[in-house]
Amino acid sequence: MTYQTLHSTEPATEAGSALAARAENLSVRFAGVPALDRLDLRLAPGKIHGLLGRNGSGKSTLAAVLAGFRRPDEGRVLLEGGDLGTAVEPYENAVVTSRVCLIRESGDLVDAALVKHVLGLAASLRPYWDGDVAGELLDRFEVPTNKKVQKLSRGKRSALGVVLGLASRAPLTLFDETYLGMDVPSRNLFYDALLADYAEVPRTIVLSTHLVSEVSTMLEEVVILDDGRLVTQSPVDALRGRGASIVGPAAVVDEFTGGFTVLAEEKIGGTKSTTVLGDLDPALVAQARAAGLEIGPVGLQDLFVHLTSSGQGGRR
Repeated sequence: MTYQTLHSTEPATEAGSALAARAENLSVRFAGVPALDRLDLRLAPGKIHGLLGRNGSGKSTLAAVLAGFRRPDEGRVLLEGGDLGTAVEPYENAVVTSRVCLIRESGDLVDAALVKHVLGLAASLRPYWDGDVAGELLDRFEVPTNKKVQKLSRGKRSALGVVLGLASRAPLTLFDETYLGMDVPSRNLFYDALLADYAEVPRTIVLSTHLVSEVSTMLEEVVILDDGRLVTQSPVDALRGRGASIVGPAAVVDEFTGGFTVLAEEKIGGTKSTTVLGDLDPALVAQARAAGLEIGPVGLQDLFVHLTSSGQGGRR
């Protein structure tokens, strides 16, 4: 693939430092219905964050506000760090939004434009754009540059979004379900490319997704939304430590788990498996094992399902 026309004639600007983001009492409504409801959270700089939630939970709305695409109805979003210095709001601020890259599933692409022109436009708008990274990824994903965007398959269009996001090297980069059009091998290629590029140029990355099992090993911190409200925000390791699977004789399991929030139960004959939410310190683990119980971890996917199920987990 020839990529010479997509390189800038000027040397690439050195990538900027990662941005931090915070939301304060953030609310967004559509026709009076809250999409985000009094949200307070902070995204630490230089980490890969998972923005998790079921369809309609408010993930896309939050991503749009963080990127300056939408003005909050109440509260505010502030970005700080890197070459921005003090905290500023992104909405209608060209300097800020040039340092934030939001790639949505829709792509936000001009259908009638050639792929190479789309990339050329991105290079002109992104101060940290890396043409070499873009060229390498275009080859790896086999995205043709002389085709119009509207002629691309859904998978290739998603791949183009991934290229735009990674090659932007924006200090805050958000991927909002953009890779859903890809097949599994292509998604795995994206995950590998993201980790490799993040290691080379650390910045703040947000993955908005409900494919939790696929991305769980990549994430450092997670934000879980449900109905526009914050369910929890936590480092991944700490969140995994909040749950446990207890397996053993039903009566013994019931007695041991009496003081915990029970997320799920399954009984086969006289054996019962109960998933609980709560911290099991070493003394409790020893007590459970002495009673003949097996203690196992709960995966991030399972915790996500339980925490966003109706009536489960509560809101914090």
